[in-house]
Amino acid sequence: MARTMPEETEIHPAERLLRLLAGGASAEELGEAGAAAPGSGALALRVHRTLAQHRRREAQLTALFDTATDLAASRDLDAVLQAIVRRARLLLGTELAYLTLPDEEAGDTYMRVTDGSVSPLFQTLRLELGEGLGGLVAQTARPYATPDYRTDARFHHTRNIDAGVLDEGLVAILGVPLLLEKQVIGVLFAADRNPRPFSPDEVALLCTLAAHAAIAIDTARALDDTRAALADLAAANAVIRAHSAAMQRAEEAHDRLTDLVLRGGEVPAVAEAVSALLGGGIAVLDPDGQRLAEGAREAGGAGETAEPDVSALVAESRAAGRAVEADGRWVCAVLAGQELLGSLVLTGRPKLEDADRRLFERAGVVTALLLLLRRSVAEAENRVRGELLTDLLDSPQRDPAGLLQRGLRLGIDLRRPHVLLAARVGAAGARGRLASAATRLLFGRGGISAEHGEGVVLVLPAEAEPGSGSSAASLWSASSASSVAAGAAAQLTQLTGAPVTVGAAGPAGGIAELAAAHAEALRTLRALCALGREGDGACATDLGFLGVLLGEGHDVRGFVQETLGPLLAYDDRRGTELVHTLDAYFACGGSLTRAKDALHVHVNTVVQRLDRVEALLGPDWNHPERALELQLALRLHLLTS
Repeated sequence: MARTMPEETEIHPAERLLRLLAGGASAEELGEAGAAAPGSGALALRVHRTLAQHRRREAQLTALFDTATDLAASRDLDAVLQAIVRRARLLLGTELAYLTLPDEEAGDTYMRVTDGSVSPLFQTLRLELGEGLGGLVAQTARPYATPDYRTDARFHHTRNIDAGVLDEGLVAILGVPLLLEKQVIGVLFAADRNPRPFSPDEVALLCTLAAHAAIAIDTARALDDTRAALADLAAANAVIRAHSAAMQRAEEAHDRLTDLVLRGGEVPAVAEAVSALLGGGIAVLDPDGQRLAEGAREAGGAGETAEPDVSALVAESRAAGRAVEADGRWVCAVLAGQELLGSLVLTGRPKLEDADRRLFERAGVVTALLLLLRRSVAEAENRVRGELLTDLLDSPQRDPAGLLQRGLRLGIDLRRPHVLLAARVGAAGARGRLASAATRLLFGRGGISAEHGEGVVLVLPAEAEPGSGSSAASLWSASSASSVAAGAAAQLTQLTGAPVTVGAAGPAGGIAELAAAHAEALRTLRALCALGREGDGACATDLGFLGVLLGEGHDVRGFVQETLGPLLAYDDRRGTELVHTLDAYFACGGSLTRAKDALHVHVNTVVQRLDRVEALLGPDWNHPERALELQLALRLHLLTS
């Protein structure tokens, strides 16, 4: 101890100060040691301050280098901005740091990133242009600092900003602009909850960090623009590929459908082709909704299934000039100008892209061309067939064998059963329209028609042609002459726009039989007109006793059975005398008293029997027209029994 003390007392004051500096002593320790050598002590304090400043600069440069590294390595703008704000807070030693960006759509500024904030009100604060310290920085593009924001009159104070600052408890605030090519794109702040000044070094440091933030924002925007451009390019490329694929598909579809037309393909071939192209079931309907052809129907959709009513959709498609959809079914009207030739119905494809929809509509155009072509051919053939029909009606005995051969060459076997229709239109000058309507009526159904006399004659097959797979070919096969006449009258009336009356006869097969059936159909037509039933269709049996008089075969027994059948069956089954009672009632002029005398029964018995007659024949049995038929049938029954 005695040796140590002399050594310490022998150390020069300047050396002591150097040792303290080398050991990182504080300014207070240097001040105490420098009291022994005032000049050296002052110099040591200056060196201490310089070293501290260099260390601070080194830390700042390290932070800036780290920030630049983050910018180069990160593509996440939020992470980079959060790191800048956090480093600003640490380097400046403030309690809070934050960054604001302008909202171009709203026209104001909002809090983008905060670090150290505890106030939700402050974190969601929005500033109008020119408001508060940040507004002044954004307007002037210069940094501003205040040791006490609440009392600083240099800034435009507003209620909401002051409320947010007060809620956060901020006092001292430093704000610097984020500059990008002399344009302010945001403001970076450092703030304390106690009064304090901000040195020029702190302002410069925050400005440097703000420059990095501006670069980060610009880089992120450039990346976003690049990503958006790449996304647009990808979308455009996808559209181009889709369009190219659609064009190629449309070209292939066009070639396929065109080839069908050029090769004389029929409507079923078009239906199959469109079904294969669109991947759904296709049905081709005529203007009345009857099926002409189909393609790839779904399971369970047999050809005999009744076609759903698509008339409303057809009307909508016809008015719009495009395909329409409802309940998973697409319908396209097949048009020739404004004339409706039919429709296409697509099932199994509830959604159609534009390309497929246009393809479906194009198929409608091709179908219209084929139907028009078929109609033209049919009209040409019908003129030739009309000549055959005219010869058959005018001179059936001249050359029956020749007529049969001519029919076979035209694809008509006149030996097979046919229904004869004699049609007449009530409007003057409408006979040409009726002939055209008759051709359209027969289109796709077989048969022939021709103008004859005062109207038009139609010959319809009463059964399907051998080997025919089309339901349209056997449209009339299950129908009686009566229903065929009624249906033809309704359709011809619709097609001509004027009442068309139709008389029917048949079925009949053979030259002589067909000529006789035509005569009967013509007599029925005249009877309908005489009875005022214009626009109606019927056969001879529909006219009651008039039909017996008009009919070629005079089927008396059939008329009696049809008129008195229920009474005859009742008497035969129960042994009663309803027919005899009814005959006596009419013979006595409808007098119950005279009838009971003629029958030798009580009047109540007559009444009971007539009640039974009414129950069997209907309440109109005693009306004049029905009573006349019953009396005629009773007389014929007595004559033929």
